[in-house]
Formats: sequence, structure tokens, C-alpha cells
Amino acid sequence: MTDQRERGVDAGQWASSGQIERDLVLTDADFARIRELIYQRAGIVLAEHKREMVYSRLAKRLRHHGMTRFTDYLSRLERQPDAKEWEAFTNALTTNLTAFFRESHHFPLLAEHIRHKQDPVTIWCSAASTGEEPYSIAMTLLETLGAKASQAKVIATDIDTDALAKARQGIYPQEQVRKLDEARVKRFFQKGTGNHIGLARVRPEVSALVEFMPLNLLAPQWPIKGPFDAIFCRNIMIYFDKETQAKILKRFAPLMKQDGLLFAGHSENFSYISDAFKLRGQTVYTLANK
Repeated sequence: MTDQRERGVDAGQWASSGQIERDLVLTDADFARIRELIYQRAGIVLAEHKREMVYSRLAKRLRHHGMTRFTDYLSRLERQPDAKEWEAFTNALTTNLTAFFRESHHFPLLAEHIRHKQDPVTIWCSAASTGEEPYSIAMTLLETLGAKASQAKVIATDIDTDALAKARQGIYPQEQVRKLDEARVKRFFQKGTGNHIGLARVRPEVSALVEFMPLNLLAPQWPIKGPFDAIFCRNIMIYFDKETQAKILKRFAPLMKQDGLLFAGHSENFSYISDAFKLRGQTVYTLANK
């Protein structure tokens, strides 16, 4: 769950008071409420310096509803705890920087782990974003298991329903796909033509292995069942505080096979958060009681 959507601020926007001239009103109290609400809903800890990002993203929701004050928008949310707008609020504040075969050292490790599995392989990608990570996992399954890959399954979840909608389409700019080696591009992607020129779609044999569904890691119940051969939880824990991280890791443990692997992001370290896992390799963990 990381991002490229933050906007820079043009110097001409600054008023003499040091405040940004805006058409919408975001008070200190509003920002504090937003930080509390997204923490309660999604476990995301928003730092103080994220104020401009929050303004730029949520301003679209206020304008959509014809509002000019964040106070009114937040009050409306709090009055309607089950409203559809909560989904839009959460989507706006989650982040989605990802790429195919990102942190590439994980995929040979996954391939070696599943190569001689007799039972159908099941993998959970818990921060699927716009689909590049779960599709990379599916490609690894196809490369490693051959015909047996058709029995495998990748469960791909994310709290951001907008990102999941893009993931299900499986359509990406060709310049993003070209970063892969030529053999993978030819094997796993269809080149767009006509109205889709400049785009590429993952082939049906790849998308058939992936099941996308919305999931909030803070939800009291998860709509998935293990045990999994591997869980990918990469670059999302950095947005949670340590208490939330520990709770999530505790819930991961019973969903893993005894020899299962847990993949973390490059800047994440679970060794000092949970005693349920032990470090096996570079940002790769296994159950401690194995």
C-alpha cells in the first residue's frame, strides 16, 4: 500500500500568512478528526506532514457533494457509519505504488518453495493494490509448476476497492510492462490494438489463477481461509503502528502451513514485533514454532 499521488505545491499558492490559499476549509481540528477516523477504519497512521496530501485527495469528495467545509463532510460521515461514502473516504487515503516483480529477490525464493509441492498451491497477497503483485505471483506459479499451476490459487485482497477494480481489468500501460524481460512479456501479456493501443492486458491463463476481493486487515473477521503456502504482506505494515502490526501478524500465523513463507517489504522488520515468526532470509519469515 505505497503511493505516487501526492501533489507538489506551487510557490504562488502561498499567502503572506504562510497558509495555502484554498477554496475549501480544512482546520486543525478537521485534520485531527481525519487522522483518527482513518486509523479507526483502516489502521493507517497519518503523519502530521501528510496534511496537504489529505487536503488534495479529500477535496474531490467535498466537491462531489457540493461542500466547502471538511467539518461538514466529516460530520456527515460520522452520522452515517454504514454509508457508501466511507469506502470513497478510505480509498482516497490509501496508497498504491507497485510494480511487476517488485523486490525481485522474493520470486525465486517463492519458486523454490513451491517447486516440489504435491498439493495445490495457495497464496495470499494481502495488499494487492492495482494487481501487479498478485499477477507477478501467478506468473511465477505458471513458470514453476507448468500444467500443475492450473490447480493453484492466488487470493488477492486490498482495502482500496478502486484499486481492485483496476486490478481485475488486468490492463496496464505498455511502458510499464516493457520493464519485464521480453520472454515474460510475450508469454503473459496481450498487446493492445485499436482503442487499446499503448496498453497491455494479462493473458487469461494468468488472470484465471487470481481471485480479487476487498478485505480490511483490521476487520474482526477475514473472508478467507488457509492454510497458505505463502502470504505476501509487503509495504503495508509501515502504515500501521506496532500494536496493529502485532495483531495482524498474530492472525497470519494460524493461516499458514507449517513450512509457509511470509514475505515482507524491504523496509519492514517483523522480528521485533511478533514472536510467531522468525527470519529465514532477506525480508522472508517462517513460523517460529516450525
